Amino acid sequence: MNTAGTVGTPGAAGRRRIGEARVFRKGTRLLAGTMFAVFMMLVGPSAPSGALFVRSLPVDAVGEVVPNRVMTWNICNPCDVSNIDRAADIATYAPQVIGLQEACVRDVERIRNHLRSFYGLEYRVKYGTVLQDWGRCGGVPWNPGGFGQAVLSAAPMKDPVTVEYPDGGSEDRGYMAVTTTVGGRSVRVFNTHLAQRQQESVRAAQAGVLAAAVARHDRAIVLGDFNAVPDAPELSRIWELAEDTDSECHPVPTGPCEPTTDWHSKFDYVFLRGFAAREHRVQPTPYSDHHMLHTDVEPE
Repeated sequence: MNTAGTVGTPGAAGRRRIGEARVFRKGTRLLAGTMFAVFMMLVGPSAPSGALFVRSLPVDAVGEVVPNRVMTWNICNPCDVSNIDRAADIATYAPQVIGLQEACVRDVERIRNHLRSFYGLEYRVKYGTVLQDWGRCGGVPWNPGGFGQAVLSAAPMKDPVTVEYPDGGSEDRGYMAVTTTVGGRSVRVFNTHLAQRQQESVRAAQAGVLAAAVARHDRAIVLGDFNAVPDAPELSRIWELAEDTDSECHPVPTGPCEPTTDWHSKFDYVFLRGFAAREHRVQPTPYSDHHMLHTDVEPE
């Protein structure tokens, strides 16, 4: 008797179809798993449940926001860098106020979310966007991402302003300012990014605009990437108003001035007006061509 077609005993054709179905299901599962892995690499985790993707902090990292600490960091753009890694670097030192340059709005939002979700650090954010730049910040051509400066503060911020310099040089540049609290005192915080190198006269004009705004405040902290070394003539207006947190750095250096970039120049500053520096630190990082510069301050 031919039993190839009886119930419970599939024939050759039936066995072939069953085998093909199993191969199809296995292939589908592999494809789904691969697509999920690619998705996670592209977007990263969005909640603490993704903590296994997060870079752990050093054992000596601070556990909570340091109320008298401020930081400036040009985070590098365009750079192929994870915002989780950027957030971990910031969380290691947990400043009260952070000024970021070359910052895309979407990147800053992700950094802020990672700081909250993975490290329990709550920051408010204000933007000093001077460009809508699809090439740098993604988005779509008709809705590109905002590019410029950002300030993150653990304390509330008020009276934000964004000023675009009359001449940005080879790329639009500007400064932003907010009023917040550092070391228990109200202070006007400025964050800027001056014109690129080889544009000294443009930077001089920009520094003049910034200095005029800083001069209106008895207590101010000026953060940023000035694209100029301490003895550059274009910074003279700023030096007339404030001191850098590095006590060795002056228009006429009194000692070795610690570099803040991968090309061993000091371009990044925390200028203080009405505050004194207690200590400062320049921390190289693999996630930018600029080092993180943070300083602990106290009111004068």
